[in-house]
Amino acid sequence: MNTVRNIDPLWLQKESATTLARLLPRLEAGFQEQVDSAEWEGYVERLKRHFPGLFERLYALYGEKYDFFYHLENILKSTTRMWSQRPDELRALDAMREVNREWYLSNRMVGAMCYVDLFAGDLQNLRARIPYLTELGITYLHLMPLFKMPEGDNDGGYAISSYREVYAPLGTMEDLQALATELRHHGISLVLDFILNHTSDEHDWAKSSLAGDADYQAYYRMYPDRALPDAYERSMGEIFPEDHPGAFTYRNRIKKWIWTTFNNYQWDLNYENPALFNQMLEEMLFLANQGVEILRLDAVAFLWKRLGTDCQNLPEAHWVIQAFNAIASIAAPAMVFKSEAIVHPDEVKKYIGVEECPLSYHPQLMALLWEALATRDVRVLFNAMKDDFNIPAGCAWINYVRSHDDIGWAFADEDVIAVDFDPGEHRRFLTDFYTGRYPGSFARGAPFQENKQTGDARISGTSASLCGLDKALEEKDEAEIELAIKRILLLHGVIVTLGGIPLLYIGDEIGTLNNQDYEQDNTKLGDTRWLHRSAFDWELAEQRGDNQSVTGRIYQGILRLIQLRQQNPAFDNAETEFTDSGNKHVFSFFRSNNQYSVFILANFSEHEQKLEARRLRMLGLRKTMVDLFGGHTITATRELVMAPYQILVLSRGA
Repeated sequence: MNTVRNIDPLWLQKESATTLARLLPRLEAGFQEQVDSAEWEGYVERLKRHFPGLFERLYALYGEKYDFFYHLENILKSTTRMWSQRPDELRALDAMREVNREWYLSNRMVGAMCYVDLFAGDLQNLRARIPYLTELGITYLHLMPLFKMPEGDNDGGYAISSYREVYAPLGTMEDLQALATELRHHGISLVLDFILNHTSDEHDWAKSSLAGDADYQAYYRMYPDRALPDAYERSMGEIFPEDHPGAFTYRNRIKKWIWTTFNNYQWDLNYENPALFNQMLEEMLFLANQGVEILRLDAVAFLWKRLGTDCQNLPEAHWVIQAFNAIASIAAPAMVFKSEAIVHPDEVKKYIGVEECPLSYHPQLMALLWEALATRDVRVLFNAMKDDFNIPAGCAWINYVRSHDDIGWAFADEDVIAVDFDPGEHRRFLTDFYTGRYPGSFARGAPFQENKQTGDARISGTSASLCGLDKALEEKDEAEIELAIKRILLLHGVIVTLGGIPLLYIGDEIGTLNNQDYEQDNTKLGDTRWLHRSAFDWELAEQRGDNQSVTGRIYQGILRLIQLRQQNPAFDNAETEFTDSGNKHVFSFFRSNNQYSVFILANFSEHEQKLEARRLRMLGLRKTMVDLFGGHTITATRELVMAPYQILVLSRGA
């Protein structure tokens, strides 16, 4: 975790204590009588505990400003006011989570993500679908962006027009709060995106900026000419070069260039302005007070800008998040942060920490699972995981096979070079493989943001279609259908049994295929990600109980994996240890929790694979083992033979 440097710690300690002693009576005068005395004492205790860290981060960000202490007081007032509005049931949840601060490390945690409209139509109808989620064992539900957004171009909801209004076709904020409450009563934590890097140009702040309001213009980064934009861009890359060259957009109404990293309708927020920071902490705590238990922080790498850099992953970006974390720990300790940073794996890990983001997506694992499936070779996956997987105590990865977004080849060149692959050629091979261009490929995907000159691209497509089910069903090839199902279960088997929280993209559990219908919608045409963003097929889901159907075999296989995870203490707050299986086609690791331990083996090849029994003995396994997933007793006297794409969950020493 990045920490603040070059500030005298003794001065910080003294100034922090002096500042809080001066400000606390003002907070008491303004808020103490509004709440129960015991509640207030608990709040003040948390404030005293977390204020030193908050003061350190805020001073590092804004200490050079002449009015720093004015802004600091406003930040504490905003924090306290938002806490005072927190519902009693959520304060009770705060108290429980204070006792069990690592609640998210439980083996009971199994995630799912979906679009509200595609899964259920709207928020009210989603409440009627909760039984489907509980049947699957889901305890963590991530709903894709559902707040007010522009019609037409809105980046799938990531162009946010209000943090406090739901997109009208989905319902109201009251509907969202009711859903959060009902989910919580069913043991499901609500997860939402906090789009903190930018707003849409239709947000009220942006509208006021266009009307000439200087205070709101200061919420964004605006320049009167191209001098500074040109200077910044000399050291920056482009995010979406085809759709949006450069990082700035001119608005002739105010005759200014506005920083727009992603799309010209998404205006980057200016965190150098402490008034903006204060406003955003209120938006964050408003969401916490609706019942959100996990906030996914979107595009965290881009929060801070500095001339002469690529304006990504700067230390101040970490300090901003750490300051938000301290505020949440004071005012809404039941809520934790999850980071989203699709950057170099070394940079991804820097956002992970109990004082920053205890949870983090693991994009490298996702990319390397698909890499291993295409190559039938787990060496890159193994080398990366044994070095990359360890993160600070009290933190967890979010492991996923795919998400709403494209699949990018976000792995480190060093890990590819280590097994004698050329990184550029290897990424082009993977793109060709998953778009079906490579001879013998089983995949049916489509390129996203493809650069015809370099061959660089990302991949769209559902898990089932990328695993070969689309092609196999079209060709009516029963053997290939069987292999496709095994590939789907193999990938999900790894994320379910691996350390961290497994996250299912809703629809994958019933074998949803690519949907080309998006091409009929002009607002989606050209964005191949809509290939895997189709409406949930409830008629197909009705087949999930039929173990003779393709859907039933996939669903029941994933359900067994989830039940295995949730019912076996070896997966509860357990350690993960990666091992060399001695076979480049077989990925292996231990999960251990005190005296409980299991050994997972995953064959990434369509051929039988043999493992030397002597090597298994060295790892502590006996000749006779029980496969907890398949339900079979396995005897390996001389060698263990694994079936194509088989995943084994073996009792160590059984």
